[in-house]
Amino acid sequence: MFTVFGFYKFKKINLLKKKKKFLLEKILYHKIRGTIILSKEGLNGTISGLKKDIYSIIIFLKKEFKFKNFNSTNISNSSFQPFHKGKIKIKKEVVPIGIKVNSKNIKRNKYLSGKTWNKLISKKSTVLLDTRKPFEYEVGTFKNSINPNVKHFRDLPIYLKKINKTKSIAMFCTGGIRCEKASIYLYKKGFKNVYLLKGGILNYLKNIKKNESLWKGECYVFDNRISVKHKLKIGNYSMCSGCRTPVSTKEKKSKKYE
Repeated sequence: MFTVFGFYKFKKINLLKKKKKFLLEKILYHKIRGTIILSKEGLNGTISGLKKDIYSIIIFLKKEFKFKNFNSTNISNSSFQPFHKGKIKIKKEVVPIGIKVNSKNIKRNKYLSGKTWNKLISKKSTVLLDTRKPFEYEVGTFKNSINPNVKHFRDLPIYLKKINKTKSIAMFCTGGIRCEKASIYLYKKGFKNVYLLKGGILNYLKNIKKNESLWKGECYVFDNRISVKHKLKIGNYSMCSGCRTPVSTKEKKSKKYE
């Protein structure tokens, strides 16, 4: 059984090339696969390996980058190794939107989870925003959510300009990091009632009881599991070798499917 660990941490990081080399050696030594992104504003990644090796990397990351806790984490299991290899990438931002994160602007965020989140998004006055890509939205989302329908996350601000500033905005994404960055943009534009799903969809599906859940469908994940369901069990989607988008078991049975 493999442990899949998703995480992000906003923290000023210097000497990126040196850190990349050292970190790559460490994950290869522990036979860890997946991707970790390094930038001057922090780190973000999803990795997989044996449980003992994943926890060794967690200890190493905290020690090497000098922090006690991640901003957010999610842990699940897979019966197979969901990644082909281990990679470390250096980027300008952990998630590209053209906004820099610092300790001051991220402290303004309001996080909700479980029944409290359900209560907020059940209100008709709440703008429920799915900040993920359109194909992720098609696999599954919360009832009555809106998808900006942008191919690149950096284009999200174009859509956000259209939202009424007086409304309560509830945002969610897979692990939480895209919403963290989008919320900073909204605060800069004068929004005040912005709420984020704590830990993202993955933690919601893991912790909420299915009979209390407002989630519809499955959640796309960026690894060879393709999608997960409640309790983060592997879903019913596979990747189309032609168009490289997720295809459900039902769609594969269609006469139109090749």
